[in-house]
Amino acid sequence: MKAVIIGKGLMLANIIEGVIDAGYEIAGVFRQERAQLSPFKLFFQDFFKSSPVYTLIKEYKIPEIKCKSVNSDAFKKELLRLNVDVLIVATWHEKLKKEITDLPVIASINAHPSLLPAYRGPNPYLETIRHLETRSGITFHLLDENYDSGPVLAQQKIDILPNYTGKELREHTAYHARLLTAEVLKKLECGLIIPVPQDESKASYYPAINPLDMILDFENKTARELHAQIRAFHPWYPCYVKHNGRYFIPNPYKLRITESGCAEPGKVSDIKNRSITVVCKDGKALKMDGVKVRT
Repeated sequence: MKAVIIGKGLMLANIIEGVIDAGYEIAGVFRQERAQLSPFKLFFQDFFKSSPVYTLIKEYKIPEIKCKSVNSDAFKKELLRLNVDVLIVATWHEKLKKEITDLPVIASINAHPSLLPAYRGPNPYLETIRHLETRSGITFHLLDENYDSGPVLAQQKIDILPNYTGKELREHTAYHARLLTAEVLKKLECGLIIPVPQDESKASYYPAINPLDMILDFENKTARELHAQIRAFHPWYPCYVKHNGRYFIPNPYKLRITESGCAEPGKVSDIKNRSITVVCKDGKALKMDGVKVRT
């Protein structure tokens, strides 16, 4: 069985490893950077700061697909030429057209880092932590004409530990995606998977992050909610507190909820060196140590 994989980052690296673990051929990899960067910038990045994905491509001598879009005629011709059995999406910025997803012999599959149909959208790592979930997961599903809505092939639940930031959840999820890749491909080859339609009554979707979402709103959120928000946004978006013309950026690994002794939400109850404590909506205070200060 031959696979083409498109994607970026840690998820792409782990899906590549998963296909190799399963003993299947990778006919080509299409990195998102190749679609977004000029050839010069990509060469510079690969030469001076090789990513885990590029390292794997070189190590296993995997052919690279060189196109500017998954919906281009060039990519369509590559899929036809390679006669692939499976197309696997491991994080991508475009919606794939049906004329592309219909080309593989067996299926076009997406690896989505949540327990679909919950937390559809571009930031499931962030949103699950921000919404105080204790469990997330990885879902392999068939691609259809909508985002993250195709029938489910397999899922794996993943616990969200209390100290997790988006970084740890992404790493944990990508690792489980690697393990599940091999299982899904082997069952697909043998015809042992029955796709299960998603329950639309349980679906939730969260759009891309707005810059205003990075502001910590102590007057309208509890200490627990803000603690989760700061952890959820790391490492992609730095949350911040504005006080006396300065911006305080919390360290997501140095947060502590304390009793405030003050009932005024939004009040800075203590500030010294690289630490700031602010009263929250529920009367508790969020103590943030190791903050970065910007003016």
